[in-house]
Amino acid sequence: MLPTSGRRTGRVRASLAALATLALLAAGTSCATDTADEEPAADQRKSQLDEQCQDDAVVVPSLPDLAPVSEGSGKTKVATDFGDVELPVAPKAALGMYTTDVDMLVWLRYPLAGSQPIRGDSGYQTFPCFFPRAQLAKVSTFANFPEYDYESVLLAEPDFILNGLGYDKKVVKRLPQIAPTYSVDAFDGEAWVTHFEETAKALDRTEYYEDWKTLYDDRVEEVKAKIDDPAALTVAPVGYWDDNFQTGCSSGVMCQVFADLGLTIAPTSLMNDRRGEELSGEQLGRLDGVDYAFMTRGLGAKEEKVFDQTLAKAAKNPLWKTLDFVEKDQIIGYEMEMTYGSPSVARRKFV
Repeated sequence: MLPTSGRRTGRVRASLAALATLALLAAGTSCATDTADEEPAADQRKSQLDEQCQDDAVVVPSLPDLAPVSEGSGKTKVATDFGDVELPVAPKAALGMYTTDVDMLVWLRYPLAGSQPIRGDSGYQTFPCFFPRAQLAKVSTFANFPEYDYESVLLAEPDFILNGLGYDKKVVKRLPQIAPTYSVDAFDGEAWVTHFEETAKALDRTEYYEDWKTLYDDRVEEVKAKIDDPAALTVAPVGYWDDNFQTGCSSGVMCQVFADLGLTIAPTSLMNDRRGEELSGEQLGRLDGVDYAFMTRGLGAKEEKVFDQTLAKAAKNPLWKTLDFVEKDQIIGYEMEMTYGSPSVARRKFV
């Protein structure tokens, strides 16, 4: 049975207090400030990232040296779900089609092309706050989602492209016309970390994946030790749009970390092969017993206002007000890009 407010013991309260502290570390609160729309000059990029993420430094564990490695020469044939492709053994200017791909390139120690994609919505003016900054400080950005900017991809002059948007056949077909491309459908419902591991293996960079996995496992154990009884805490990702409430794990980062920490994931989030459920206002009782709800929020003042408006709309439902995580003000707003599988977010933010 899920724990309820009336049944919590002192031990569980202590666990709640511990998770509350961790939640503050995990929360991707709106640390951004509105910046100009124009592309910053090269010497301004680091300061732009620092400004957007000025409140982030206190919650980011130290990172290892992620200096790029480019060894060998020639080409190698690599099998993909879309057929065999020939890729350079040691690219000099790799590009990620989506921001998650960029992050994976950094952790797999690829030298980056001088310009990389970011999202064009949700308040992003540069890379997500949880990305490794040292490797990206001199890299310019261009919006490449939800609309694709193939011209900017071409102008970045990549000699290798990592494309996690394999669900879009047009992208898979077009990118090789620009540069040798390794494509994978990273949104097929499989755990994101599985795709990361398989990509590292296919690209012959498993050792760097293993380095990351060791850091991640160590961090999980460190955090887990701070929670008295992880299984006594119930957590859930929660969304609200079109007058319906959504909760689901799918292939994102959150539930992977929740499971690794031994937290109890709300049953509704695991329904329908982990895609969760869409709950009408009358079905909100299925979230009863959830201690902490995690909700996405964009960056900047405008997106913060949108987040506040979303909570205000949800509050109009009388059942919403009775939920444990609402009564105790335990709704964790986190940076929207954390939802998608990414080695830096799993290493740095949620744990």
